[in-house]
Amino acid sequence: MKTRVPLLDLKAQYAAIRQEVQAAMERVLESQHFILGPEVEQLEREIATYCGTKYAIGVTSGTDAILVALMGLGVSAGDEVVTSPQTFVATVTSIARLGARATFVDIEPDTFNLNASRLERAITPRTKAIVPVHLFGQMADMKAVMAVANKHGIAVVEDAAQAIGAERDGHRAGSVGALGCLSFFPSKNLGAFGDAGMVVTNDERLATRVRLLRNQGQQPKYFAKEVGGNFRLDALQAAVLRAKLPHLDDWTRARQRNAATYRRLFAEAGMGSASAVREHGSPASIVLPREISGARHIYNQFVLRSQRRDALHEHLGEAGIGSEVYYPQPMHLQECFAAWGHRPGDYPEAELAARESLAIPIYPELTTPMQEAVVSEVARFCLRS
Repeated sequence: MKTRVPLLDLKAQYAAIRQEVQAAMERVLESQHFILGPEVEQLEREIATYCGTKYAIGVTSGTDAILVALMGLGVSAGDEVVTSPQTFVATVTSIARLGARATFVDIEPDTFNLNASRLERAITPRTKAIVPVHLFGQMADMKAVMAVANKHGIAVVEDAAQAIGAERDGHRAGSVGALGCLSFFPSKNLGAFGDAGMVVTNDERLATRVRLLRNQGQQPKYFAKEVGGNFRLDALQAAVLRAKLPHLDDWTRARQRNAATYRRLFAEAGMGSASAVREHGSPASIVLPREISGARHIYNQFVLRSQRRDALHEHLGEAGIGSEVYYPQPMHLQECFAAWGHRPGDYPEAELAARESLAIPIYPELTTPMQEAVVSEVARFCLRS
């Protein structure tokens, strides 16, 4: 029988930490304190320490983290926010919900992150913020982003939803810009048992403002200083995350080992390259993700590129191998942003990535035989194509 390999196996992770998680949840049940409170406050301290920031503010989701971060900066109708067109839709809907407009900068083809060399030309007098996205677990070039932002006096909000613990140039994801946004969606490297998120910052004023906004803008209770929202983190989710956090670095190392194993296996199979797909002569060629030298890639996803992506996706599914397209349509071509007037061809690298990208399993509990099965099926596809 063929080895079946899911894209993600959260049951395997839970089996290894069941007692710790259940004890953490029982602690909250006994306290009967379910929203914010001591459990959330302790998680905030632990996440701030982990991310290398002074402050962390727990919120309801990664989406709400971006939304409340932008609110904290005063983004409003008529403003422009520069970001990447290749991201999860929440990055851009958070901008649109405030009445602002997203201005896109095309991506680097080998990292999928915003191409900082094109950033400055996107800046206008209306630019209120820049939101670089650290996609798939690797940080964007924040040194270059911050050089442009500081030159123009523009705040930076890092979308680090997929990048907790990633590092570049000596800094962790979320710690470089004015604010950083984390997601603890269950499939993330550090996942809750539902939706949860965090805003991190080194700015005391912004931390105070985000805390105000996450709780209906109230200070004190029942006295609203400004219009906020209900972005409060549940204590049960905080407890689960606190139980998981001590394991995160071990899980990251396992993901990194799995990435190295994939590179070895693909090389042994005569496949894989670090160059862009379009530079290959064969339409069946496979391009492996680039890892920036000296940086810490946490491999939220291991994303291949193939000119025959859809056929490969179908082939793997038929073989019992999990894979997923992240993401099939770039943001400038999404129906909900049609009023902004973008057309196909506006951001060609993002559009090409949307046609070619395919994530294969990379979760920590993946075994070498399972990875061999994945690579074997990719090789079989390429040989028959």
